[in-house]
Amino acid sequence: MAPSTPSRSPARWLAALLATSALLPAASAQYYKVDTPDEIRESARSLAYDMMLFYQGNKTGEIPGILPGPPTEHKGDYYWWEGGAMMGTFVDYWHLTGDTSYNAVVTEGMLHQVGPNADYMPPNHTASLGNDDQGFWGMSAMLAAENKFPNPPDDKPQWLALAQAVFHTQAADDRHDETCNGGLRWQVPPTNAGYNYKNTIANSCFFNLGARLARYTSNQTYADWAEKTFTWLWDVNYIDHADWRVYDGGHVEHNCTDINKAQFSYNAALLLHGSAFMYNYTNGSEIWKSRIDNLLTGIMRDFFPEKIAFELPCEGRQGACTADMLSFKGYVHRWLAVVTQIAPYTASKILPVLRISAKAAANQCTGGETGRRCGFYWSGGVYVDPAVDKTSGAGEAMSALAAVSSLLIEEAGPPATNATGISKGDNNAGSRSRGPSQPLAPITTGDRAGAAILTMLLLGGVIGTWSWMSLGD
Repeated sequence: MAPSTPSRSPARWLAALLATSALLPAASAQYYKVDTPDEIRESARSLAYDMMLFYQGNKTGEIPGILPGPPTEHKGDYYWWEGGAMMGTFVDYWHLTGDTSYNAVVTEGMLHQVGPNADYMPPNHTASLGNDDQGFWGMSAMLAAENKFPNPPDDKPQWLALAQAVFHTQAADDRHDETCNGGLRWQVPPTNAGYNYKNTIANSCFFNLGARLARYTSNQTYADWAEKTFTWLWDVNYIDHADWRVYDGGHVEHNCTDINKAQFSYNAALLLHGSAFMYNYTNGSEIWKSRIDNLLTGIMRDFFPEKIAFELPCEGRQGACTADMLSFKGYVHRWLAVVTQIAPYTASKILPVLRISAKAAANQCTGGETGRRCGFYWSGGVYVDPAVDKTSGAGEAMSALAAVSSLLIEEAGPPATNATGISKGDNNAGSRSRGPSQPLAPITTGDRAGAAILTMLLLGGVIGTWSWMSLGD
């Protein structure tokens, strides 16, 4: 039985929270303004500075590329993948604002985590690797190629090649089997808890990377994989055929029919983002337009009920959101903004909502000693200390930065392609790690590539009570 749906009236439950929480400071004056491009850039600059304070990887003795963690080792709140998500957020920040202040830190962090085979499978994380974890790092590399982020030194792996490597390792035969008629498993090592789970986020990352690589390189093989993966998600009913709600996953021992109907914003938004790339690649295919339209309708209905980002499965209950979920709003804002560039007909529906949501995010960033620290609960218009959800606040800060900086999307260039990009691809990327596979169609030396996402698993729910289990990376 699926868990009951939380209340969709953010203002009502938040009022109760504010009345009872002892964690809230006195109200502070609004710090951020986002009404003009200059105000947006100035606000984004401060938000980026404050976000970088959570990062320790640029300090002596610390590990580049990761946020403090993982929780399983009592080192902090964040798993490996979220460092990759942070790097992508700063790649977008540079692209949208032109501020180069953090480019060196981002380059160092992204290159430090590539692993010995340059495919984002570093030894420290391979034993606990999820396809979604690797996918998030691959997506950030793809973004660097699409945004024409400054190339690494010639003797280092290049952004496009890194994205290709992630995709190629995930396309290999050892990542696929016949259970549930296909699809990627959540975890990579068979010994990991969750290996028996095939979920949307792992497959959405793979789909998203394939779609973006297809558009960048014009190589049909990537598009074929993207189509195949989306079709699998549809056929296994992880995408509801009636209302296009996107569900979390199912177990192979039940042929993936025991569908966990938890809805996470990043699942739906990632599918929408990839569908827009396929729409663009196919020169406006009606099939992909229909998928865009239906997914977008569902996202606006479920995750922007008051035109402000709202994380449906957890936001209605104090302390219910995990550290993973506290970062989802930022990805959704970033991905929706890009959809307006490559499927421009969506702009009139998406951009006004992103403006309202970003302004709500900025308005509640009034906490801490600086009077500008950000929380997660945007709809109430009042800062709620991240201690409510037992985190340091990095995910909350990253989401606010992404929402505000994405307001500049109309001034930014669209994602690059093979014809306009500057990153070098590698036909053999990922070959040193991947298992046996059917050979991909030849990929030209000019190819550019990409990848995609992360995951967490919601286990169970009885009579409206949700039991969360964050299994980590």
